[in-house]
Amino acid sequence: METNDFFTAEEKRTLFSLYRKLIRLSGDTLLEGDCKKLRADLIRSIATNRIQRDVFGLNPVIKDMQTAVIVAEEIGMRRASILGLMLHESVRCGIYKAEEVAASYGEDVAGIIRGLIRVNELYAKSPSIESENFRNLLLSFAEDMRVVLIIIAARVNVMRQIKESDNDEARRRVAAEAAYLYAPLAHKLGLYKLKSELEDLSLKYTEHDVYYHIKEKLNATKAARDRYIDAFIAPIKKRLEEAGLKFHIKGRTKSIHSIYQKMKRQQCPFEGVYDLFAIRVILDAPPEREKQECWQVYSIVTDMYQPNPKRLRDWLSVPKSNGYESLHITVLGPEGKWVEVQIRTERMDEIAERGLAAHWRYKGIKGESGLDEWLNSVREALESSDAGGLEAMDQFKLDLYEDEVFVFTPKGDLFKLGKGATVLDFAFHIHTGLGCKCIGARVNGKNAPLRQVLHSGDQVEILTSNTQVPKQDWLGIVTTSKARTKIRQALKEIAARQHAFAREMLERKFKNRKMEYDEGIMMRLIKRLGYKVVTDFYQAIADGTLDVNLIIDKYLEQQRRETEQHEEVIYRSAEAYSLASPSEGQGRKREDVLVIDQNMKGLDYKLARCCNPIYGDKIFGFVSVTGGIKIHRMDCPNAGDLRERFGYRIVKACWAGKGEGTQYPISLRVVGHDDIGIVTNLTSVISKEEGVMLRSINIDSNDGLFSGTLTIMVGDTVRLEALVRKLRGVKGVKQVERN
Repeated sequence: METNDFFTAEEKRTLFSLYRKLIRLSGDTLLEGDCKKLRADLIRSIATNRIQRDVFGLNPVIKDMQTAVIVAEEIGMRRASILGLMLHESVRCGIYKAEEVAASYGEDVAGIIRGLIRVNELYAKSPSIESENFRNLLLSFAEDMRVVLIIIAARVNVMRQIKESDNDEARRRVAAEAAYLYAPLAHKLGLYKLKSELEDLSLKYTEHDVYYHIKEKLNATKAARDRYIDAFIAPIKKRLEEAGLKFHIKGRTKSIHSIYQKMKRQQCPFEGVYDLFAIRVILDAPPEREKQECWQVYSIVTDMYQPNPKRLRDWLSVPKSNGYESLHITVLGPEGKWVEVQIRTERMDEIAERGLAAHWRYKGIKGESGLDEWLNSVREALESSDAGGLEAMDQFKLDLYEDEVFVFTPKGDLFKLGKGATVLDFAFHIHTGLGCKCIGARVNGKNAPLRQVLHSGDQVEILTSNTQVPKQDWLGIVTTSKARTKIRQALKEIAARQHAFAREMLERKFKNRKMEYDEGIMMRLIKRLGYKVVTDFYQAIADGTLDVNLIIDKYLEQQRRETEQHEEVIYRSAEAYSLASPSEGQGRKREDVLVIDQNMKGLDYKLARCCNPIYGDKIFGFVSVTGGIKIHRMDCPNAGDLRERFGYRIVKACWAGKGEGTQYPISLRVVGHDDIGIVTNLTSVISKEEGVMLRSINIDSNDGLFSGTLTIMVGDTVRLEALVRKLRGVKGVKQVERN
């Protein structure tokens, strides 16, 4: 490929190396002339100087080519995905039109480009997605599964490339997003290898010390771990060879992220995590003998080592919805250590490593994956939901990581549902009409209520009644997004019918009394009665809590009042006009000292009590479930957890103006040598400090040392830092830290 000054010398070498590798990986999938056209189109795009580097300074052509290598090599995607990925930047910058690409390469390539551009537009202003754009992001995903796979590959590539970046804030945001959105998405699509890499790199960038602590521990124990794996495998290998099976065995150490999660869950150090690795037996078996040989290996392993029956996972008989098939057992190995053994075939292993794309390659054997149904349910839920980005994302995340249960109809048909699904979920899963009429079920021959949780193997017969209608409390019974969406739709339809009936009844009463109906007067009356929205007013009539005759009386009263007001207009002289003095309106303290997200002021916010931010602190906003915003310090002890679990709720925030007139409560921890005059000295320093007020002081002494907590009121970080410096200068004080 020809290049210009857009590439550094090192980037040129990387470009040619990647180009050769991509041709080698995808050559058999490309049509004659694709390479020549692609090369010419890329050279022309670069020559226009319209393609720009991203916030990390990464070259977009090289970045796309690196992503294309991941797409081809690690996911196994074909021509349309690779060409769409390589050309989407040129279309986005207006160098080519999607129609030109469709004419040159085919509509399939142009379709992928449109999906990628929609997603990239959402990322145009920020390296991670803004909370209000999540709904649009998920809708873009829901249109073409290939776009999801390409975006996951792109995120993996960015995470690999930004380790040397100086833009720490952007790197931290991208890393947090990878953990809370793209890793669970990769998990749902069966891309377990990429999922682990995203989680590990995210931990590396957000919890640097934790990541390297675990990595060093793993390196230190590698030799002992390898010896144990060899000792565990040797007898199994011998028995499998005697049985005439074709296989290979490999040991796999758990990812750093999963070890860290286990340390947090069990509240133990690294040494307390025993199952650091798993053994994988991979069989080379023909399709018709796959299950038989897997169960044969299971029999051999459990004959040699004691199995834990509670830890058997059979995804051979019923694969996961993402196509994952395997047999997992946990056995007691030498030295009394529990070891997980995974048994699968070469075909199953490729699906486990490469996910959905590999599953499509083998679909002639196992049939369609359940992911299309899942994607349809995501699309349906998003399109019909009134929820904003946050609620949509919460439900989406729940759907991503949920386990599955398998239940049967009386005829023996098998259905997959999320773990925790109820009888009502199952009814809506089969058919919306069945769910709306459901009154209960017979589970394994016994009567069961709507809220009964189902378990794998249950046989469920749904019971219905023609008089049954969906109810509001059903939303608290169901756990699946599909059922919740269908119930909301049904409730909206019922409410719309009730409101239409209530309005018709009200207008009929007006006609009966030969009164003229004035929409404006009615709207003002509804507001005066305390209803924020008109639908609540009509719902009250439909429920019978508001009497129509009473409303008409109130309407006449409202009409009379408005007529009288118009008749008694008072004309005031200009002499009576006086300007409000500054003390009435302007001397009040400024409430709006924050700018949140994109220059928005006047939003409802509260300062978080966990870190007590004050004017001048580096801060961020966290959107609470109730819709208000909590302001946290960047170094808040809860910040890491909030970013990892709810990164999509984080919004930018900064202090505005000078913040004068506002004081904030701050706790300081003071440690030093015990001295009878220490308290007097501390309070003396505080009392002399302008703009600082002491609210409380609590001192404990023990073995010649004292530790105390001072609660003060202070206006900003400048005054706080000045005070801390003076307190540290007090004789006997060893340490002053902000809580």
